[in-house]
Amino acid sequence: MAPAIDVDTPVEAIQGLKAKAKQVDRSIFPDGLKTTGQHPPLYDQVYPYSAFPKRIEGPTEWKAEDYSNNPERWVHQFSEDELAEISKTADDFIELGLPLTGISKDNFQLPGLESALNTMRRELLNGKGFILYKGFPVHQWGNHKSAVAYMGLGAYLGYPVSQNGHGHILGHVKDLGEDSTQIDKVRIYRTNARQFFHADDCDIVGLLCIAKSEFGGESDVASIHNVWNILQDERPDVAELLTKPIWYFDRKGEDSQGEDPYIRAAVFYLETPDPANPEREQRVYCKWDPYFVRSLTRFSDKGIIPPLSPEQEEAVKLLEATCERVKLHMILDIGDIQFVANTHTLHARTAYRDFGPDSGKPRRHLMRLWLSVPQDEGGWRLPFWDSDEKKRGGIQVDDTPPVARLDAD
Repeated sequence: MAPAIDVDTPVEAIQGLKAKAKQVDRSIFPDGLKTTGQHPPLYDQVYPYSAFPKRIEGPTEWKAEDYSNNPERWVHQFSEDELAEISKTADDFIELGLPLTGISKDNFQLPGLESALNTMRRELLNGKGFILYKGFPVHQWGNHKSAVAYMGLGAYLGYPVSQNGHGHILGHVKDLGEDSTQIDKVRIYRTNARQFFHADDCDIVGLLCIAKSEFGGESDVASIHNVWNILQDERPDVAELLTKPIWYFDRKGEDSQGEDPYIRAAVFYLETPDPANPEREQRVYCKWDPYFVRSLTRFSDKGIIPPLSPEQEEAVKLLEATCERVKLHMILDIGDIQFVANTHTLHARTAYRDFGPDSGKPRRHLMRLWLSVPQDEGGWRLPFWDSDEKKRGGIQVDDTPPVARLDAD
């Protein structure tokens, strides 16, 4: 079935965006690649609900009980040989004197690990969509070497993209004392509040645990294809509502010149057809974050965009509740690295409390990577103009340069 015709995107406009993406100032972006940023979908490539599958089967559709008692299926303990190779390569990179923003597979070579990393990448993109590595010696290596090693591993999964308007390609999940109720201004990862089930603006998100909290901050992952099946069985009306491009997402002030401060989009999409193989499956993709949907009252109160309807309010609650029903719970210890796909899983975090200032212990601290995988390198075929750009997605404000600091700022 052909996509629904909402608003045609002129070919010239798409070509202009692609041409602009390649006009990169190398004095700002040394690798010649710039994060493309957040964009509305190509509305003429958004499929109606009638085109979606009634049921999804396969490795992307899983249940918590498939893995909760089988850690060998999703947890990998780094071996001494693996850590020795990572350590030496990190030392060699540091010796070169290159910035963290310059890490790539070319200058961070891991011949012994590469095959295993490629296998894990395929599993993230086309399988269950998550993995937990254990045993990164962050205390022994310190923040600088740990960041180098972590970003080096990430280079085998995708291209690092900017995570905010400051150009951070190495992010830091840390409570900076910001007011989590000010959701129109504050990014929740900079607070200790609960993060509801969501996907980040990238293909794969990585989290390296540097320090734990005293209480909470635990992780949950849900298969969005399992969630889809439940909605189809129990509330197909909600499933249909979530496929319509009637949802507005806040940019929270992280927008470039000439961009709207919000984006109109759907929550569930179908992949676009594969030009080389028209018979190939078009998978169900999810793009969701309730904090970015609920923060738009400053526009809806003025009549600029419609407020959430009662049906949408119910859908928001039901999507969260369904994820809660099927979640896999995990706790990240110091030295753990969690990688999660944002295409077909949603993830969440419980609220947390740091150790008191007199304890002598650091605040909870996770280093974060947002990684993009363009469709011609194995990424999903998405209905966005930048689907085949190397650094698709992320958050890019004008020509803000990429930076990789070692702690939150």
